[in-house]
Amino acid sequence: MDICLINTEEGTQLRPESVHGMLWLQTHFEDAHWEAIASKAVRLTYEDAQNLSNDAKEAGLRINHLPCFDYTEILKGN
Repeated sequence: MDICLINTEEGTQLRPESVHGMLWLQTHFEDAHWEAIASKAVRLTYEDAQNLSNDAKEAGLRINHLPCFDYTEILKGN
């Protein structure tokens, strides 16, 4: 996997997971944002995450887009 997108309540977390993913993201974002991307501190809107995912897939990157889990609901089931 090159880039992982994880849905959270605060937005979609952007996580580069390989050198290819990191390099691709570096060529698509301004230098001012690179430190936040590298430290996995970036949250995107759902629409922006979908657009980024589509662009990255077209470039041949492997993307994993994970849903948000509501742990409260999971715990209620036990």
